[in-house]
Amino acid sequence: MTGFDNHEAIEYSVFQAEDAAAMTRLLGEVFTRGDPPAVAVGLTPLEFEAMVRLYCSKAAAEGLTIVARRAGSHEFVGALLAEDSDSEAPEGVESLSSKFDPIFEMLAQLETEYRAARAAHVRSVHLFLLGVTESAAGQGVAQHLVSACLEHAARRGFQLAVTEATNPISQHVFRKLGFAERVWRSYEDFRFNGQAVFASIAAQGGPILMDKALLG
Repeated sequence: MTGFDNHEAIEYSVFQAEDAAAMTRLLGEVFTRGDPPAVAVGLTPLEFEAMVRLYCSKAAAEGLTIVARRAGSHEFVGALLAEDSDSEAPEGVESLSSKFDPIFEMLAQLETEYRAARAAHVRSVHLFLLGVTESAAGQGVAQHLVSACLEHAARRGFQLAVTEATNPISQHVFRKLGFAERVWRSYEDFRFNGQAVFASIAAQGGPILMDKALLG
């Protein structure tokens, strides 16, 4: 269990290579069911799983991703995919479904604006896919995943945590844990190739790039 506390019979641990299939299925199901951008562009679970699968080897090698499972059954109930912000994207991203293109463009705009405003480079951990199953909703799993990830990254020498929160629920979780809002985009106003691709989720506001300084 790699030194993380249990909460209501749920265990939190660092992702291992053997967790890949379970984490891929979980994030594919959770994001295509309820994350606004994925829903807006019509991503299927299989298409989203293809993206997560690309990151599994990287996640195992870097040791920053955190997963949650029930203590008795070992059922996966949550995951937070994280990476070293300075590391390269895995090979194969260009072969993913073109449905990802407007999402990647929107998030790239956030990152570009954020990096332009930073006075100095610090070692940062990037938290970018946070998902919890419906069966574990309301049990604080998302918050515990983020807390465990931050504590683990700080022990590893990271000085800053950065995330792009794409829905009101994750934004609430990160705010509650002390993340500050830095850059924002509007789903209503965003255009990709001249199209209002996220008009259907305008009521969700928009993605927010947030960060938090980590204490060693």
